[in-house]
Amino acid sequence: MNAAAPITAEAMQAVLARSLSPSHLEVLDESYQHAGHAGANGSGMGTHFRVRIASPLFEGRSRVARHRLVYDALQDFIDQGVHAIAIETL
Repeated sequence: MNAAAPITAEAMQAVLARSLSPSHLEVLDESYQHAGHAGANGSGMGTHFRVRIASPLFEGRSRVARHRLVYDALQDFIDQGVHAIAIETL
């Protein structure tokens, strides 16, 4: 991933699709709702995301383990400045 490129919901969705083979996936950039909050970058984009995901890889795993799989897949984005990811595993 290019560190200079803006972080987008589409880029995160592509990584999750490759990593977790989801049966359902939505990635929403909710950064605009956090203007002025910690971690906001002033652009209204690329800092706060919501992920709704279902994957066969989640079967038999606890909620914490499911979230860890998502965080692990998105670690590069976190390292580049994503401040918050709300995860809903289905």
